[in-house]
Amino acid sequence: MIYEVAEIEVRAGAEAAFEAAVAEAAPLFERARGCRSLGLQKVIEKPSTYRLFVGWETVEDHMVHFRESDDFQEWRRLAGPHFAGPPKVDHVEFVLNAFG
Repeated sequence: MIYEVAEIEVRAGAEAAFEAAVAEAAPLFERARGCRSLGLQKVIEKPSTYRLFVGWETVEDHMVHFRESDDFQEWRRLAGPHFAGPPKVDHVEFVLNAFG
């Protein structure tokens, strides 16, 4: 499994609305081909910065099957208005997971 890690800066004051939008969008990810998990974290030192973690079977499941879907467009419609700028997205895989 690989993880999409998206760092998202939201507009100041839009934090609660962004969190609600991600919760509303969760079913879009849940039904996406190859999607295995979804998590959202808020950076304590920068409360307008979030990290979205999405577990995918393959990079292609994210970059092709999801990104080219109507559900991706709906995700962007829900969450996009709260973005302060474009998300920074990387794909990662564990090379060590010692305690969990």
